[in-house]
Amino acid sequence: MVEGSMTQGAGQGPVVRTATLRDFRVPPYAQVPVQSQVPAQDAPSQEPQQSVPPEAPQPQQAQQSAQQQVPQQVPQPQQATAPPAPVHPGNAVPEGEMPDGYTPTARDLPVISAGGPGDTVQVQVSPDEAPMPAPEGLGPLYVVGDVHGYLDELLAALTAQGLIDTEGHWAAANARLWFLGDFTDRGPDGIGVIDLVMRLSAEAAAAGGYCKALMGNHELLLLGAKRFGDTPVNSGAGTATFQAAWLLNGGQKADMDRLEDVHLQWMARLDAVVEEEEHLLMHSDTTAYLDYGSSIEDVNDTVHDILTRNDADECWDLFRKFTKRFAFRDESGPQAVRELLTTYGGNRVVHGHSPIPYLLGEVGTEDGEDGARPMVEGPHVYADGLAIAMDGGVTMAGKLLVVQLPLSN
Repeated sequence: MVEGSMTQGAGQGPVVRTATLRDFRVPPYAQVPVQSQVPAQDAPSQEPQQSVPPEAPQPQQAQQSAQQQVPQQVPQPQQATAPPAPVHPGNAVPEGEMPDGYTPTARDLPVISAGGPGDTVQVQVSPDEAPMPAPEGLGPLYVVGDVHGYLDELLAALTAQGLIDTEGHWAAANARLWFLGDFTDRGPDGIGVIDLVMRLSAEAAAAGGYCKALMGNHELLLLGAKRFGDTPVNSGAGTATFQAAWLLNGGQKADMDRLEDVHLQWMARLDAVVEEEEHLLMHSDTTAYLDYGSSIEDVNDTVHDILTRNDADECWDLFRKFTKRFAFRDESGPQAVRELLTTYGGNRVVHGHSPIPYLLGEVGTEDGEDGARPMVEGPHVYADGLAIAMDGGVTMAGKLLVVQLPLSN
């Protein structure tokens, strides 16, 4: 079993780190301007949007400059004969259809009962609250919790916050948007989510803002499954493989089939931790980041170096540590958060990874059967107000959270 039953991965082939903005590359099939959806019977004749060119784009072709205009045409595979499908933002599947290989997975996290020390507090952000002023030249700061392949829910949440328009394009001018990791697995369209984030990063940069992302444990897992497959690794509890762990933790065949070099390179270059306006952003609610450096730069450099060295055991250990959770709850939680803040800076930790419904003990079924839907309305502030949990439990019919920072207590 994988500790915590959540995953992470490594890249394919050596990756050279650059000093530029984190290589938000856009595959050609994700560059087409998104059109409004129309009924299938009224859609013009065209090749399916989700068709992928037979060859992965070269880096110089895939690199999207903030000043370049988005291409208007997509190379079409000659062998494509499928009927036309409605255009969908982010390369998603048409409504009501699941891609081949989509396998909803049973939930596997422990339930943490509410009450007692370390209890979390649910925060509802009023739209009437005046936002804090942003640094000069930059707009408001937003964070996104775990997406896990739920592209439609992500599009709806971003639209509700005014970050994208109804056609799926960046509409927030100089706003700043950070994704906290875990783009794939469990849900139906992880690659569509990654394509959307890469496209929005280019559009946001052109508008004077930015859209960036952090490394989640499921990114490490998908990278590892692709690079190492069934290569045995020392799990600390017997022999394990990235491939088995990926499948156990909701790996989707459709994602693996559509995974290209541009996706692998993008994931492998994601940072693990950043500080924004005194918010320490990270994916996992663990102190394991301290094992990789005494500064934010050290942690990110170490993670990138590990992914570059192509050592299965070393990548597995990184994945295993970033899969740990619940370090900030109970009586020891505030001190654990303070240790991270003292080392890396910031006044609050903002994380995903551990679903809020599990932290509260409000666990519903995957499909919300019998009315058992997790009661998530917003982020949760806990650990003496030092930690903010952002995983709303979208994989268990909870809520995909997109929230403006800072929050009011």
